[in-house]
Amino acid sequence: MESLLLTGFEPFGDYKINPSEIIAQELDGKTFTKIKVIGKSIPLRYIEIQSTVINLISEINPAIIINMGQAPRSMIAIERVAINLADVSKAAYSCGSKPDSEILVKEGPTAYFSTLPVKQLAKHLQSNGIPSYVSNTAGTFGCNQIMYHSLNHLDTSSKIGSVLAGFIHLPLLPEQVVNSPQASSMSLNLMKKAIILVIEFLEML
Repeated sequence: MESLLLTGFEPFGDYKINPSEIIAQELDGKTFTKIKVIGKSIPLRYIEIQSTVINLISEINPAIIINMGQAPRSMIAIERVAINLADVSKAAYSCGSKPDSEILVKEGPTAYFSTLPVKQLAKHLQSNGIPSYVSNTAGTFGCNQIMYHSLNHLDTSSKIGSVLAGFIHLPLLPEQVVNSPQASSMSLNLMKKAIILVIEFLEML
């Protein structure tokens, strides 16, 4: 049975919880037809993200990598591309870092495309009644960073063609938007169902 590395970020900023971390923890150890999920929480600390994800990939040797994070979006976003840049103006990493137009990997490629079938995944979720879309920007914060470092490590390890890897942004939870009448949200159960559907789809490829 092959392994699937499922990561979620710790809570950050004013948020006390992060659905990506909760889902990674709840699905940790779950077995599907062909794969077993290994769920891990990632510290949202600028310097630590790279070494943490590289160590996990090296240790687990997964066939599939799904990194998850949270963003105030109206739907589940399947990210298409990660760029070699960290730039934070409003938020900050949990360690307090606010990189300003910093390159993530010196002499690294400008960008990496997800090796997940992003369009197929979005359509699969939509066909199951879950709002989702393909996003062309993972931002320039921790979510983009972990996606870039994951793909860069696979690239430099000559595994990028054999491992499915990418990033999925989850919306805010209802309890996180109680005082924000214009903000969108999604229930934890629906987000968890979406990730399970993604895993079931990927293991059949």
